[in-house]
Amino acid sequence: MKPAVAGFSRRPLSILVSLALMPALPLSAEEVASTELDQIVVEGDWLGAPSKEAVKTYTGARNVVESEELHERGALNLEDALRRVPGVQVLDETGTGILPNIGVRGLNPLRSERVQLLVDGYPVAIGPYTNVGVSLFPVTLPSLEAVDIARGGAAVHYGPNNVGGVLNLVTRPIPNAFEQTLRERLLIAEDTGHVLTDTYYRAGGFVTDNLGLQFQANLLKGNGFRDHSDTEVQNYILDVDYFADDINEFKAQLQYYDVTADLPGALSPAAYQSDRNQSQRPYDRFDADMWRATLTWIHTPSDDVEFQWRNFAHKADRTFYYSQSSSASHWADPEGAASNVNDTPRIFHVYGTEPRITKQLGNHTIMLGGRYVREEVEFDINRLTLADGNYNDELRDWDFATNAYAAYVSDTISLLDDRLSITPGIRYEEVRTDWVDEKAGSNLTDSNNVSAWLPGLTVGLQATDKVFLFANAQRSLVPVQTAQVVREGEFDNETAWNYELGARWQPYSNLQTTATLFRIDYEDQIQHNRNTDRYENLGETRQQGIELESRWSPTTDVDLGLTYTFLDTEQLSDSSSSFAGNDLPNAPRHHVSADAVYRTGLWTASATALYASSSFSDPENTVEETPNGSAGKLPAYTLVNTRLGRDIPLGNDMTLNVGLGVNNLLDDDAYFRGADVSPIGRVPMPGRTYVLEGQLSF
Repeated sequence: MKPAVAGFSRRPLSILVSLALMPALPLSAEEVASTELDQIVVEGDWLGAPSKEAVKTYTGARNVVESEELHERGALNLEDALRRVPGVQVLDETGTGILPNIGVRGLNPLRSERVQLLVDGYPVAIGPYTNVGVSLFPVTLPSLEAVDIARGGAAVHYGPNNVGGVLNLVTRPIPNAFEQTLRERLLIAEDTGHVLTDTYYRAGGFVTDNLGLQFQANLLKGNGFRDHSDTEVQNYILDVDYFADDINEFKAQLQYYDVTADLPGALSPAAYQSDRNQSQRPYDRFDADMWRATLTWIHTPSDDVEFQWRNFAHKADRTFYYSQSSSASHWADPEGAASNVNDTPRIFHVYGTEPRITKQLGNHTIMLGGRYVREEVEFDINRLTLADGNYNDELRDWDFATNAYAAYVSDTISLLDDRLSITPGIRYEEVRTDWVDEKAGSNLTDSNNVSAWLPGLTVGLQATDKVFLFANAQRSLVPVQTAQVVREGEFDNETAWNYELGARWQPYSNLQTTATLFRIDYEDQIQHNRNTDRYENLGETRQQGIELESRWSPTTDVDLGLTYTFLDTEQLSDSSSSFAGNDLPNAPRHHVSADAVYRTGLWTASATALYASSSFSDPENTVEETPNGSAGKLPAYTLVNTRLGRDIPLGNDMTLNVGLGVNNLLDDDAYFRGADVSPIGRVPMPGRTYVLEGQLSF
């Protein structure tokens, strides 16, 4: 039968599973009756529902950014919406969201390579095991309903590459009754007058009692905030939800994503001072597309068993174009004259399957799962010589094949009338990557094999009706990446231990406070040195600190939030010990955010502010900036965003929401060091930008 609430599974079993997995306050008889009547049942996975209520009893540091915060706070893109989450650092190079740079707790944010990115629980990295850097990001903000960020306690159930936690992007659910949404946004850069249009349409609902359909389309077109930033994005998503009978549900999603964009790249310090919005990289651009498909079977044969079989596949083709200089001291020096233009096509075929069963036995909830992933990658580099127009299409022609196997089991033991939960678990990962050089005349081959047992333990205690305590310790793995294999330098399989100890206190219904102590002990942390274009093994590193968060609603019309993160990082050793005692790059010691929302009648006003302290940009902790901008201390910055919106009822169940926002209100000239194909120089973050938007729901 058709669900009572869109986006949720509907079987009473999963209520029991979810409650067992996440210890909570005992439900009253009225609450139990209401739950059973509405049959609102969360999926039987570890994280459960992406809601603020679920966060309250999760056994680790976790935040959920819900729909209102994503879409009614004037965020430019997903990166912008995540800035206020404790422990999360965002470096926005485009203002369009096509190449996110998201870091957690001092881990490298460039290309978001240190956090497990999921969409509806499925891995979204272009290569989930061997290409975890997000060089293709098939996600646009309007298609999202929520963002679930679990920084600890999830490594056993979600892997690999979860040292920085798990970031699950939840797409909009199929509504119960048919409805449509039309949204138009204009992003206007103050300095250049560039305009980026963001058009979104959604239509969906249950067409029968058992079948739900939904279609989403999102089109971005225009220019980012800098010169040489022409961008065009197409994102189409089709969702299907089918209830075959009372115990079998099938969910499927098909997506096509396409992006073409000019990349303005990094600037030399002199060029930055002259005009931070210019570009010195006229040949740099990005072209990519991806087909994604997922299929989930949820089978509930009885009230104490739930079986899920999740399957996914994608075909992706992405190419960076970038210039090189033979006259400068570094090939990517922004001041150097371009001598050639490289293009780096990567074609990925990825298939994955993951069965998972959850069984409740008395006060035990046992979760058992496995996964197989196959990655096939064509890794080419071609070169156009500008002087004579000669095109070499066999500079590199490598093929990679990866077979990855994983299995995990956990047992949640509920004690003290379900106020205490203890969950031991273990994950096994085995990854084999083979590569062959297909270049004419070459017979080079190589392989990398890794297997690891990754144990974990989480504990949650509802100490009082107002205090929830949690602790966890888990081991994580990042296999060797293809980008490391193809460059000179040191590389290794990376492992880390993550520890958390925290408390949530809710003295009143309108006041909540969370404090979390964390520590990451990393082995063989690999960093790319932009000066030498080599990968360096920093050896053992340590990240530790405290995250504080408080939310207060003094009245029903006012919400206030404040977060603070203190981060201490240290490189403990490397092969030469030259970096020992230094901070990690791109790891600000202090991170403060504040936000306020005020509602009156049909009006809503909001403001957010973020402060990030200074940090180093290289393992050497260089203080004085080099002439080409390859290294040097990064200054502190402050970003302030504001938005004013109004709902306009139009009758016949139609509502128009209009809004005006200003991002980076203070026009802070924040920047970071080069990334990816433009690694040398300063990369400006967006200056003051105006956001005009209107959304019609009917």
